[in-house]
Amino acid sequence: TTPGQQLRALFYVLPPGESSFRTVEEVPDYVEKSIPFFIAFIGLEFAVSWVQKRKLSGRINDGISSLSLGILSRLPDVLFRSLELISYIYVWSNYRLFELPWDSQWTWYLTFLGVDLAYYCFHRVSHEVNILWAAHQIHHSSEDYNLFTALRQSVLQKYTSWIFNLPMALFIPPSVFAVHLQFNLLYQFWIHTEVISNLGPLEWILNTPSHHRVHHGRNPYCIDKNYGGTLIIWDRIFGTFEAEDEKVVYGLTHPVNSFDPIMLQLRPLVHIWNTFWATPGFCNKLSVIFKGPGWGPGKPRLGLPEEIPVITGKEVPFNPSVPAYLNCYAVVHFAVIMDLYTELLGTVTMLSQETILLRIGFIILSLTSFGLLMENRQETKSGILETIRCLVFVGIYKLGYLRSQFPSLGYAYEV
Repeated sequence: TTPGQQLRALFYVLPPGESSFRTVEEVPDYVEKSIPFFIAFIGLEFAVSWVQKRKLSGRINDGISSLSLGILSRLPDVLFRSLELISYIYVWSNYRLFELPWDSQWTWYLTFLGVDLAYYCFHRVSHEVNILWAAHQIHHSSEDYNLFTALRQSVLQKYTSWIFNLPMALFIPPSVFAVHLQFNLLYQFWIHTEVISNLGPLEWILNTPSHHRVHHGRNPYCIDKNYGGTLIIWDRIFGTFEAEDEKVVYGLTHPVNSFDPIMLQLRPLVHIWNTFWATPGFCNKLSVIFKGPGWGPGKPRLGLPEEIPVITGKEVPFNPSVPAYLNCYAVVHFAVIMDLYTELLGTVTMLSQETILLRIGFIILSLTSFGLLMENRQETKSGILETIRCLVFVGIYKLGYLRSQFPSLGYAYEV
């Protein structure tokens, strides 16, 4: 794909003639190719926010946390093919009822609607079923709302979302599905911003920054609203639409107050596990898993609206005081990890399984260490972990298990 095509793919305006393929193998990795655009738009958002409000659109600690979760969510794809595609291709190959033509505009537009409706259903269920919410809430855990937040994804969510796409595998070719699966995800990147206020008549049809700000709010009027991916029409049809009204306060109703990516992934599951064993009665135990996150014995399926914490407008985001030098240190070292991660994506097919696992392990260790440094809670422990991480880096870099995209920086990295 050309840069122009990639940019249009980000806004779902790449027409059928330019995005139809006979086989899955021919479909570009639009998401990976969008990484430079993600970085460029994040920089543009910072600039526009500064002009509009004389302040930046995010914080270093929260931004690093979001990017860490984004990297973490993509690491399984380095090891094996997407479960969404594997399951889809299996159903298509063995159970399809009929085959729509891959090069038809009608197939393209039908898949566009089908993928978006499947996303609405999955997204809504992810808010209304506790075990699925445990994975999805990672995306809602930021108390900022910016383009970094769009990259804040769950490792586990993709292992349940695939089910909702399978009906399309009965008649829509996998190559068409693979394109729209990526386009639907990419479209949702740019709507995570506060610098765009209102898009006029488009607000009636499309999911926009205004609509999605409501979805990320913890104000009572925002809870469980605006599930759409690309289109907002599903929310209008099924009664889950809410227009932006009072100022939105972002994050979870019960903030997690952590930047540790592993903790953010696992804590919700630990909470469900503890609640499951503490709740009496077999049926109640099942309800802990399959009813809403606000459910409790004697309550309706989705909990009681009056139990949602009241928003005063004076909420202060979790923002531990960290010395300026430590912020600089974290940013520089995170940039190194981004370089190593991008190099891994580009060379994964040429690497041994041992090297891939070693690199993934080092990246996870690094992201965890950065999260603990940003929390500034147990300086001794986080300092020890960071020292170990740096020693591990020097060792495996010297042994050739890590490699930069820029060989000339190798000595600087070691220093």
